[in-house]
Amino acid sequence: MADEKNKPQPNQLNIEISEEVADGIYSNLAIITHSNSEFVLDFVRVMPGVPKAKVRSRILLTPQHAKRLMRALADNIQKFEQVHGTIRDTDMPEIPMNFGGPAAQA
Repeated sequence: MADEKNKPQPNQLNIEISEEVADGIYSNLAIITHSNSEFVLDFVRVMPGVPKAKVRSRILLTPQHAKRLMRALADNIQKFEQVHGTIRDTDMPEIPMNFGGPAAQA
C-alpha cells in the first residue's frame, strides 16, 4: 500500500527545484516586450542612487502561456487582497531606460 501512495497519478506532474533557484531573485522592476511569437519578461533590481542596473532574470513565454500567467497572477492577487487588504499602488519613480546600445533616433 505504501508503494501505491508514492506512485505518480496519471495527471500529476512532479516538479523539482534546485536550492539555487529556490533562493529566488529579488526584482523591483519588470520590463515586458513581445513579438508575434513570444513574450519576454526581464526582471531587474534597481537600487536607489545607482544609475546602472542589470537584468537579473529573463523569462520567455508563448503568447498563450503569457495569458495564462496573467490570469493566474490576477487570481492570486485577488486572493491575497481578500486576506491582507488592497495592495496600494504607489507612484513609479522616473527611471531613464538605457539598454547599453546607442540611443534610438527618429
